[in-house]
Amino acid sequence: MNKREESRQRKAEERQKKELLRLKEMSVYEEKYKLCQYICGIDEAGRGPLAGPVVAGAVILPKDRPILYLNDSKKLSAKKREALYNEIMTSGAYVGVGIIDAGQIDEINILQATYEAMREAVGKLPVKPEVLLNDAVTIPDVDILQVPIIKGDGKSVSIAAASIIAKVTRDRIMEEYDKKYPGYGFAAHKGYGTKAHIEALKEQGPVPIHRKTFIKNFIKK
Repeated sequence: MNKREESRQRKAEERQKKELLRLKEMSVYEEKYKLCQYICGIDEAGRGPLAGPVVAGAVILPKDRPILYLNDSKKLSAKKREALYNEIMTSGAYVGVGIIDAGQIDEINILQATYEAMREAVGKLPVKPEVLLNDAVTIPDVDILQVPIIKGDGKSVSIAAASIIAKVTRDRIMEEYDKKYPGYGFAAHKGYGTKAHIEALKEQGPVPIHRKTFIKNFIKK
């Protein structure tokens, strides 16, 4: 091995060591509840958009296989999120996803819809968790120990994994809606209230995936 290869290998080892240290810092809550067999992270994507569903992810990571570079989905590129999504899904993790559409969001409000998506995600897990690590919220009507963590997607590997599952799942849904409802740019902005989206909404009017309670200020009476 020449000096250049040795230097490259040494740098790679240093990066991995640094990443494992970061993951250890993001596993404080998992370590606190390590006597529990099933520790589940919960997070959602899509509370703020004008269109599309709210999606929740529930993830129980395998204890014997750390997944490098897990982080808050908002801090990752789309390409990295996709790669991590695939890694989570093939890692032996237990994954549940809950999806509540725009119609139900209008009917019960976004907060209640988010709770419902989270309950649905937990209910779709093949095992029952002993503890839920939640990003900031406490979910009503769930008979499992809950630990709400402010900005939890950056403090817990389990919540970070859930945030990636929720975000990638929702992005894929919005990309499919872009094909069904062209002209709104759903693949680009994922339903958020960008200038281009609002202009398209004003010009073309709403489609069934728009949240009526969210867009009432942007459409003609």
